[in-house]
Amino acid sequence: MGEAAAFSATDDYKALVCVFLSGGNDHANTLIPFDAANHVRYWGIRGYPDPATGKLVALSRQQLASTVLQPRQEQVLTDDIVYSLSPWIPRLKARFDEGVVAPILNVGTLEAPLTRAQYDSDDHARYPRPRFLFSHNDQRSTWQSSRPEGARTGWGGRMADLAQSANQNAMFTAINVNGTSVFLSGEHAIPYRVTPRGAPRFDAVSRSIQGSSTASRALETLLRSTDPNLLRADYAKINSRSLEYAGFVNDALKNASVATSFGTKNDLADQLAVVARLISARQSLGVRRQIFYVTIKGFDSHSNLDLHQKRLGDVDFALDAFFGATLELGVADKVTAFTASDFGRTLSLNGSGSDHGWGGHHFVIGGSVKGGRFYGRAPQVSLTSSDQIGRGRLLPTTSVDEYSATLAKWFGVPDAEMTSIQPNIGRFSRRDVGFLSAN
Repeated sequence: MGEAAAFSATDDYKALVCVFLSGGNDHANTLIPFDAANHVRYWGIRGYPDPATGKLVALSRQQLASTVLQPRQEQVLTDDIVYSLSPWIPRLKARFDEGVVAPILNVGTLEAPLTRAQYDSDDHARYPRPRFLFSHNDQRSTWQSSRPEGARTGWGGRMADLAQSANQNAMFTAINVNGTSVFLSGEHAIPYRVTPRGAPRFDAVSRSIQGSSTASRALETLLRSTDPNLLRADYAKINSRSLEYAGFVNDALKNASVATSFGTKNDLADQLAVVARLISARQSLGVRRQIFYVTIKGFDSHSNLDLHQKRLGDVDFALDAFFGATLELGVADKVTAFTASDFGRTLSLNGSGSDHGWGGHHFVIGGSVKGGRFYGRAPQVSLTSSDQIGRGRLLPTTSVDEYSATLAKWFGVPDAEMTSIQPNIGRFSRRDVGFLSAN
């Protein structure tokens, strides 16, 4: 009943786009202290050269001067910190100034609010913490599903379960543009796979196999054949859906016009370009609610924070182009993109990189974002303060549950259904962090 009622009154369009920075983004060289006092602390921890290359990992105040973030209204953060974006992110700096980008500070996986003293306690039943902290696979899964590796559903998929009733063609509710992830898997929703070139086709089925149409028909029969075995039945169901709808999706994409340039040689931009075209084709596809998943690799920066800056440049260009496309399509206030990652990283260095951490900073962009200001609590720039657990690993102060519940509320999930999206949300004081406006 909840699934049927959740979006029954909607006649508009909304989309969420998860941009996953795979590997664990180094937040400390993404959003950097600029004011003199905090930059001195940052420089004291990171401001020495890599022993192998002699390159500095820390960014100087001179490098950061053009990307300082000045909130639209006065905002006092921890220790009066003033942040600057990496100099490789000038476009998001401009969007922040426009009021459509908001940084969300120190977001991470939590089962319940946790202080440093509680984290240090041996009473894990009373003070639960996410399992397998600092593990890529487990924390990536926990970010996307609230459970370690092996989870069956993600919070994007659980939203898609509720939203499918709003769509004429429910199979296009959840769309994955890069590989597989638990994020878009629901109890009923199955993510539809596309690539930057469109929906994959079985060429051997659409054309003859070495001149034999009989062989092509035999292959199609094998691909569609079902079986009492659940795994084989699901496999056949997905194959059948791909065979039936690939042409339909690609025809819709051919008629979807997006003039915004997404450049070249930027894989994330290519993924977001096809997302923009799918949004342009929303009426042809018969959808009013969609959730997309895209990802960019290369953020496991143990030994190369110089490469990390280039990856940030790719994210900056791609997100800016995508927002421009939503403006072009007239749906900027109907589409919200947000970043996620395995975890943050240590403030301390291991030479020219940083190690696996916990909390980190993230960004939301869209016409409904109440941007030009920060949300959440800024951490101290320190290796010994009570808001980190050693080596500058941030103890999260905004949970993924609160982050995702804010997105879900904007998307149209009723408050009564919020625990189906994030089962632990009742343990936190906020279901709405405040960075999105209702519309």
